[in-house]
Amino acid sequence: MEVMEEKGPANGNQDYTQDGTVDLKGRPVLRTKTGKWKACSFIVAYEVFERMAFYGIQSNLVMYLTKKLHEGTVKSSNNVSNWVGSVWMMPLAGAYIADAWLGRYRTFIIASCIYVMGMCLLTLAVSLPALRPPPCHEGQNCPQASSLQYDIFFLALYIIAIGTGGTKPNISTMGADQFDEFEPKERTHKLSFFNWWFFSIFFGTLFANTFLVYIQDHAGWTIGYGLPTIGLAVSVLVFVVGTPFYRHKLPSGSPITRMLQVYIAAMRKWKLRVPDDPKELHELSNEEYASSWRNRIDRSSSLSFLDKAAIKSGPTSLWMLCTVTQVEETKQMTKLIPIMLTTIIPSTLIVQASTLFIKQGTTLDRRMGPHFHIPPASLNAFVTIAMLITVVVYDRAFVPAIRHYTKNPRGITMLQRLGIGLVLHVIIMVIACFTERKRLKVVRENNLFRAQDTIPLTIFILLPQYALGGVADNFVEVAKMELFYDQAPYGMKSLATSYFTTTLGIGSFLGSFLLSTVANITKRNGHKGWILDNINVSRLDYYYAFMAVLSFLNLLCFFIVAKYFVYNVDVTQTKSGLEMNPASSQPQDNTGINQSTPQSDGKS
Repeated sequence: MEVMEEKGPANGNQDYTQDGTVDLKGRPVLRTKTGKWKACSFIVAYEVFERMAFYGIQSNLVMYLTKKLHEGTVKSSNNVSNWVGSVWMMPLAGAYIADAWLGRYRTFIIASCIYVMGMCLLTLAVSLPALRPPPCHEGQNCPQASSLQYDIFFLALYIIAIGTGGTKPNISTMGADQFDEFEPKERTHKLSFFNWWFFSIFFGTLFANTFLVYIQDHAGWTIGYGLPTIGLAVSVLVFVVGTPFYRHKLPSGSPITRMLQVYIAAMRKWKLRVPDDPKELHELSNEEYASSWRNRIDRSSSLSFLDKAAIKSGPTSLWMLCTVTQVEETKQMTKLIPIMLTTIIPSTLIVQASTLFIKQGTTLDRRMGPHFHIPPASLNAFVTIAMLITVVVYDRAFVPAIRHYTKNPRGITMLQRLGIGLVLHVIIMVIACFTERKRLKVVRENNLFRAQDTIPLTIFILLPQYALGGVADNFVEVAKMELFYDQAPYGMKSLATSYFTTTLGIGSFLGSFLLSTVANITKRNGHKGWILDNINVSRLDYYYAFMAVLSFLNLLCFFIVAKYFVYNVDVTQTKSGLEMNPASSQPQDNTGINQSTPQSDGKS
């Protein structure tokens, strides 16, 4: 189990935080003057404005690519997916820089400046006539964008991706760092943090998917992209204002390097036998860990092959000999990888809402009253609204009610929450399949096969799949973020947060790959294909059915992985005076049933 000593200044003043947090100058911080919701209010406010800026770009990006840069369905969808994938993969680099060198705050500030630069360049790219193709009405033979116009536009997008790489893994982790897990009240508040974190994300997203999308469609792209740029600059200023109240955790070296050292050392000693007595393995004293604000972790029985890295034999370099604690940290991060892999498929489905779902909306009757037409990208607002409602109901009603029966402070386990979301994703794709079959039936009945034809079917027929997507996000995305942060060791929180963004990135790239592959394969042997530039003659219903089957198979894989996953033993409660019954402290799997052999997860 993890040995965690209460830490504070030498004078024993318990008004200082006990989790090793400091101010920007590395000095211990007072609990009463820093952190908690006071500090988080600035961080949450930043996230509202930043998500407004980001989704102000992403939500309608496929429309800009098709209407202004004149790209086809597959190319525009893939360009969006590849950019979104890059946005979500870059946090791996941001987490590495923060954990190894600069710390979360400084990494965030530098990345924010890059982010703002990218937004400014993007606004110029859609505003200056020389940087965009000439106007062209739908149905005409529109000229393609020049190489310069393409290069500037996508350069701006990928500068934004670099900027988000330094902000995303650090801002949410900083928010969670504002709560001292050794103080019972702060610990309780931390359990709700990720719920309200995602509430702020979707509040900003709602503004982007309604107001900004409408502005882009009716007032032009200059204003539509200029407002998010201003919003992002405001968000950074809001964050900086809260600097005196933040708690910081010191960089503890690169977690990726420490993990690689364990893997390599274990492989180099693969012929050696691990001693039965853990005391024969290499480890530092409690005092050495306490002096560096770190926690010692005792040897576990899981992933025992990695224990070879701590065998005292041969050279003592960092790549040949690791401490037991370093090995256990690596085990904790390694066992999260199977869970991470099972959340990639849901991430591919999220991309559909930003590409194919919107393309469907362009063909439907978008009238809402005699004078107002709903922008297709505004349907994403229903994802947001459903998410906002679900977060509040979940946190304020469901959790208190179910907690009475489960005795779990979270109501249900994190894996149970994740599993519910994965089931919902299967249902979403089934609904999307039948909705598209209905749309194509109306197309055939009315002989409306041209791309510019408006089908006499209300756009609100897409509402169920969008709204259910918001409900699913409350379960999958929140549980995913909370699980990775909660189960990661102290010095690897940013890397664990980047696990979350990595699933979104890989999912986006996988979505692009699947779309291109299915489009190409279904065109073979003289067939017209499932996915064409004109979706009125495509078979998106077949593609959605394929994604539903893929989601179901992924769900089965998740059940298998969850069955063998065991949570880390939570010792912060016992160390802060909240004694646990030994029987009730057994780790639980996704079903909520105690494991018969708690040692299987490496904790005792």
